Amino acid sequence: MVIERLFESRAAMIAALQIECEQALRSSVEETGEATFMVSGGSTPEPLYKALSQSGLPWDSIYVALVDERWVDFDHEKSNEAFIVKHLIQNKAAVTHLVGMKNEAVTAAIGLEDCEAVYQQLAQPFDVTILGMGSDGHTASLFPQAPGLIEALNPDANNLCAAITAIQSEVTGNITERMTLTLAGLLKSKLLVLLITGEEKLSVLRAAQAGTDAQAMPIRAVLQQEQVPVLVYWAP
Repeated sequence: MVIERLFESRAAMIAALQIECEQALRSSVEETGEATFMVSGGSTPEPLYKALSQSGLPWDSIYVALVDERWVDFDHEKSNEAFIVKHLIQNKAAVTHLVGMKNEAVTAAIGLEDCEAVYQQLAQPFDVTILGMGSDGHTASLFPQAPGLIEALNPDANNLCAAITAIQSEVTGNITERMTLTLAGLLKSKLLVLLITGEEKLSVLRAAQAGTDAQAMPIRAVLQQEQVPVLVYWAP
């Protein structure tokens, strides 16, 4: 279920992925009247979002929702929602519908019920889900050995979202309280895209493919499931 698309340059990779996303989203709008685009933060997908913001997609019929979020307010420098607004919800895409995860609850655990209710209203299956991967093998905010990870990686769970408190590391930084799509939530996608760059991330991918312990490297749960195709987009 893993299809690897390896490119010689990041520009070529982003151009190809832009076409992939546009075709999937436009097709869904034409067939069902709406589309759902699940997005991750980070510098790697930033040029993709900027390019898509200029595209002539029927943005007023597309819902953009976060794959995960740090439990911080919108005006915090680490807010994924603010990042998506800055780089995607601009230009022609300014009319799209953005669905965030952070709400007014004091903690992610307390805010989980409301977040889940909002996400359950999104049209399923999601059309495109963009994932990244950390050097520790995490994806979304499914972090290695985190409390609650076992439940969050249950592919048959009914919940789309989970509140996770990551074990602090260089990868997590000091903001460990997160909201994330569960594995079951990720598998509600027609297409999962793992977007990574650099030799280090390629080595992490190979290590993940070589083992089976998803608690140690949660990306394994995504790569080794057999329900949804995973497109790996990589460039140096």
